Amino acid sequence: MDGNRRWAQARGLPVALGHKAGAEAARRTVEAAAELGVSWLTLFAFSSENWRRPLEEVSALKGLLRLYLRAEVATLVKEGVRLRIIGDYTRFGPEMVRAIRAAQEATAGGTRLNLNIALSYGARDEILAAVRQAARDVAEGRLAPEALDEARFGAMLQTAGMPDPDLIIRTSGEQRLSNFLLWQAAYAEFVFQDVLWPDYGAPHLSEAVADFHRRERRYGARS
Repeated sequence: MDGNRRWAQARGLPVALGHKAGAEAARRTVEAAAELGVSWLTLFAFSSENWRRPLEEVSALKGLLRLYLRAEVATLVKEGVRLRIIGDYTRFGPEMVRAIRAAQEATAGGTRLNLNIALSYGARDEILAAVRQAARDVAEGRLAPEALDEARFGAMLQTAGMPDPDLIIRTSGEQRLSNFLLWQAAYAEFVFQDVLWPDYGAPHLSEAVADFHRRERRYGARS
């Protein structure tokens, strides 16, 4: 979800208001995804690299996350949305950890849409953690090296039990993965949309999904 800062700067607004507008766009997009029949949606809200941003901006983002968790959980439950968080969200502190776990527990029965939010997430860190786990399992005799295949390794990732993404949408004109779901994105289709995230909504998501459905997915089987 890119473009919050640029959206605010273009309007002469504080960056925090750009992130607030981005949170509204997230709400619209979740609603639109459910209406379109999308069963899994992952929003990249805060990367492991975002901790390097100015302290004031990080604090504003943390405040928005707390507000979202308090304000949206009842709606998510009502709409049948199951919330899960991937990433090292313990870095946000004990209060946020409790709020995240409570929100995940409250929405666990949702079956209409699986909503994943990536917080303090980095795909390289995720892969390295899985490699370390595999190495420990081999060293302690729980895993034979030749038994480690893609399925076994995938089960060690934070997305274990979740399907790989069919479609990855990059907003604000950026055309790179930025350390997002590197393992899982092996056969994903990409759509790049030149719209800043705070302006994103149902028409943009519908356009991206329609583009996806026009494509022929071959998974390397034939040219």
